[in-house]
This record gives sequence, structure tokens and C-alpha cells, in this order.
Amino acid sequence: MHTILVAGAGKSSTYLIQYLLSHAAQNKWKVIVADGDANAIAEKTDNSPYAEAAVIDITNIAQREPLVKRADIVISLMPPHLHIHLAKDCLVHKKNLITSSYVSDELKLMKKEVEEAGLMFMCEMGLDPGIDHMTANKIIHSIHRVAGSIYSFKSYCGGLIAPESDNNPWHYKFSWNPKNIITAGLGGAKYLSNGKEVEVPYEKIFENNKKIKVDGLGSLAYYPNRDSLKYLEMYDIPDIKTFLRATLRYPSFCVGWEALILLGLTTNEDSFDKKGQTLASWVMAKTGCTDKNTLPEFVAQKLGVEVNSTAIELMSWLGLFDELPLKPGTAASGEILLDLLLEKWSMASAEKDMVVMQHEIEYMHKGRKTKLTSTMVIKGENRELSAMAKTVGMPMGILARMVLNKKIVPPVGIHIPNMQSVYRPVLAELESYGIEFKDEIE
Repeated sequence: MHTILVAGAGKSSTYLIQYLLSHAAQNKWKVIVADGDANAIAEKTDNSPYAEAAVIDITNIAQREPLVKRADIVISLMPPHLHIHLAKDCLVHKKNLITSSYVSDELKLMKKEVEEAGLMFMCEMGLDPGIDHMTANKIIHSIHRVAGSIYSFKSYCGGLIAPESDNNPWHYKFSWNPKNIITAGLGGAKYLSNGKEVEVPYEKIFENNKKIKVDGLGSLAYYPNRDSLKYLEMYDIPDIKTFLRATLRYPSFCVGWEALILLGLTTNEDSFDKKGQTLASWVMAKTGCTDKNTLPEFVAQKLGVEVNSTAIELMSWLGLFDELPLKPGTAASGEILLDLLLEKWSMASAEKDMVVMQHEIEYMHKGRKTKLTSTMVIKGENRELSAMAKTVGMPMGILARMVLNKKIVPPVGIHIPNMQSVYRPVLAELESYGIEFKDEIE
């Protein structure tokens, strides 16, 4: 009998936990779900006899370590900065670890110890990062097999609201960790364009609002995602001239979000006393406006746009010019904004989200230029059974099952899923769940 520890019962865990429990009887598994919220665990496990609830503080070693010790494999859906606690326990007790988060600097420092222990720490095993790595490397390796030379690689992904549930001018609602929206683009971005390294600061991330076409959806805007350059070596594309990983949004979102950044409304570096204040007085304090009656005009002038522009319309829809009272207390601007967005961008229970991923790869083959466009569009069933939860959770669940059942030999070390031994079987099973791509060659 094997024991699987799932740390985290948040938005992205629904399909993962369901998948593991659906295979538990046949495989004689015990699935321990650990979280600080007993209700969240109960919702995800639905009284399954194969599930065990563990209501713990993940930072408390006395509560956490015994669970890791019992487990045969650990899957962490905790916020990125908390993975390290589980990673250290996994190293002590010789357990393989799977997460959907980026490889952190703290984890990199454990590389030698993980290798010496013969363990697999598979990171970036979700959607983006995750499915993007697996599908991109599958394409890259297939082009290499026919002696093609790749000179341009662009990969785009976004968690969006499905058109049938889209009823606000931002064309966005929360389907995953809301805090990640506030910090999007915070560290700036780096990518390769026509042989030159491009570095974009946070303030300019949303500025260009470049677009791509997606069949059935029309134009979507994209902005560069973090440091694309760190994947160049992992993707094994030495002749590449353009290499970009980017996030997709609807065009108006980028216009509105750039305005919020420029006005300082997304920062967590300030402190604002909310007692007796309103949304409008907060915006006045941030922008230097002294007359609340002219606030929209003042903000428009500060942004260099017309008062009837999309940016001002989007801010107005959020209520940023209204005398809506703030809850007393002290908070950073980013926290005030997040509280507002949690109300404005929440999904109703029957509403559907949508995940879009597209790779555009250009290469030379036998002297001829070829462009391959590979696209995935998946809609959720409702708020709980979201496309985001499905595409983030399923790859981790499938890898865990295949490692426990010896269908995959776990690669030793700290990895992302760019090796054929992992991505081939995982992608094949994902296709059986409707997570698949359509390719076009021109």
C-alpha cells in the first residue's frame, strides 16, 4: 500500500485530488490531504474512504514532518515560498517531490544533496510552467529528429474567463491564486528577439499590448513572462534567434493594468491608513489629486489619455473614483486593490474559466522556412471544476501515479519535465482527458 501526501487544498487541487482518489482503490493508496482549512479538505475529498484529512500549519515541523515520513511521494500545491519546508523533509526522509511552481533559488542550493540521495524533485509540473515545457520539448525534439533548425520560439499561455461567462469590461475573473495577479510582472521580464537580449522593467511590461490570433477567440494580448532566457539551455535550441515565453490576456486588461501600475495602485511597498478613507480618497492620495470632483479628469491627464478612454472606463467600473468606504486598518496599496478585485472579479459557481496555450515555432528544414502553430483551448465545467485546476493538477497526479506504479523511472535531481521519459507518457494520458493541442503548419 502506498501513501501520497498532497499539501494544499486550494483552487488548483480539485482535479488532482479527484484523480488520485479515483485510482486509490485499484492501487491500494492512502491519500493524505494537508491544509490549514478543514472545510477545503472536506470539499475536495468528499468523504472518500481512501482520503485522510490533516489540518496543519505547513510551517510547523512537528505537524508536517510525520506526514512526509509516512508518504511514499509528496505533491506540494502550497504557495511557492512554502515548498522549501516540504523539500527539506523530503530530503531527510528520502521522498520524491512534485510541485507546479518554478525552481526557486533555495531549491537550487539543494541540487547536490538531492542527487546524492537519489531523489526526484520535479518542479514546474503544472500548466505554465508544466504543460508548456512538455509540449514545447515534444515539438522541438520532433523537429530535431528531421534535422530542422529552429530560429524562433514563442510560447503563450493564459488563464481567462470563458466567453459565455465574460460579463465585465476587464474580460477577466479569478480562476487561480488571486495574489498572483497583483505580483504579475513584478520582477520585469527578459527574452530574446532577433538575436538580442531584451529586458523589460515592471512599469513597461503591459505597455506594448502586442497581440496574437487564436482560432475561435480572435485577438488576445500578451506580455512577456519573467525570465525566458533561463530556459534556453534546458530547451536545447542553440541556433535560436527569438525566444519568448508570454502570458495571455484580453487586450483591454493590459490597458487597464498598465494604468494601475503607473498610478502605483499595485505596489506592496507603501502603507496606507484606511480609517475613514474611501476608494476615491486612496486614489487621490496616490495620484496627488486635491479635488475629488475632478478625479477622473486628473487621473486621465496623469496617464496621458482621454477621460473617455478604455483605461478610465475600466478604473471607473472597479469603483476607483467612488466614495466606497475602506475597511479600517493599515494596508499596502496592492492589498487594498486585491480586496477590491476579489469582489469585482469573483466567479459565480456556475461560471466557466478558460485556459489558452499556444506555441509558435519557426524553423528551417531542407532550405525551406516552416512555421508550426500548436494551440490548446480548454474550458472549465464550473468554478470548482475549472480548466485551471484541471491543467495545473492533472500533470502532477499522472506523474505521481506513473512513478508509484513504476511506469516512469523518476529522473534523479531537481528537474523540469523536459525529458522524453516523462513528457511522452504524461502527455499521452492528458490527451485522454481532453487536454490536447491542434497543430497547423504553414
